[in-house]
Amino acid sequence: MPLVTSKEMLLAAMEGHYAVGAFNANNMEQIQGIINAAVAENAPVILQVSQGAIRYAGLEFAAAMVKTAADLVNVPVVLHLDHGTDFDQNVRCMRAGFTSLMFDGSALPFEENVAITSRVTEIAHIVGVPVEAELGKVLKSTDNVTEEDILNAMTKPEQAREFVERTGCDSLAIAVGSVHAMRSQAAELNVERVKAIRDMVDIPFVLHGSSGVREESALKAIPYGVAKINVATLLNQAFTTGIKRGLAESPDEVDPRLILVHSRDEVTEAVRHKIRTFGSSGQVTAAGYRTPKRVFGKAELGDAE
Repeated sequence: MPLVTSKEMLLAAMEGHYAVGAFNANNMEQIQGIINAAVAENAPVILQVSQGAIRYAGLEFAAAMVKTAADLVNVPVVLHLDHGTDFDQNVRCMRAGFTSLMFDGSALPFEENVAITSRVTEIAHIVGVPVEAELGKVLKSTDNVTEEDILNAMTKPEQAREFVERTGCDSLAIAVGSVHAMRSQAAELNVERVKAIRDMVDIPFVLHGSSGVREESALKAIPYGVAKINVATLLNQAFTTGIKRGLAESPDEVDPRLILVHSRDEVTEAVRHKIRTFGSSGQVTAAGYRTPKRVFGKAELGDAE
């Protein structure tokens, strides 16, 4: 089916007390693995393209792969810009067919963040595209952050209300204890902070850096409006695990397809687990869509040219 926007998808998740997985798509096999998982679980899904993926694959190429994958299935798929760096980048992505945008002004002064987010939202809403914004700052593990750093970077509830009222953003990425690029699940969310922000703001929340968050901690935040949960590092770990497994099982193999299918399958299983954990499994069936069981299968041994 054609790509859909994230607005109704996230509102339904917020009202239904589940979260939609937003998975970073860096190459064809990851995209196929994510889509396979969504189809198998009858789940809505968001495929995100980051700045790094745009530099790696090119904007048009990355968008085209996600669009093609979405056209082949009957689950709702969103193409989302992850951490858009400026106004121009958001416009370029909207022109390329993205159905959900993000401006990340978390590193900017409050007034500048408000100004640019408002500008992105204004132009995106003209064509019905929703916008995610970020307030507070989700830090990076590579910066050797301390607990005090994380606390000081958290979203302030009163400021969140003012920000949402002034910008008109459709969802808000909040900083409540997660950290980007963590390779183990060790972080605990400040659920009390999530509750406090919810008392001030009535739009869906987004959790960044979830690969490093304890799953039970993330689950405690979902009832308070965390409707979109981003997953990136975990998928990269699964992908490289698949490569290592494929090479270990077939060290003399020269056909890359027969190695990368292992990566695709590892990504599929990682995404299926997250979809079930977030509670979005079966939500497509509930909406009346019919889905095939599998879209992208294993390469056949011996089919190399």
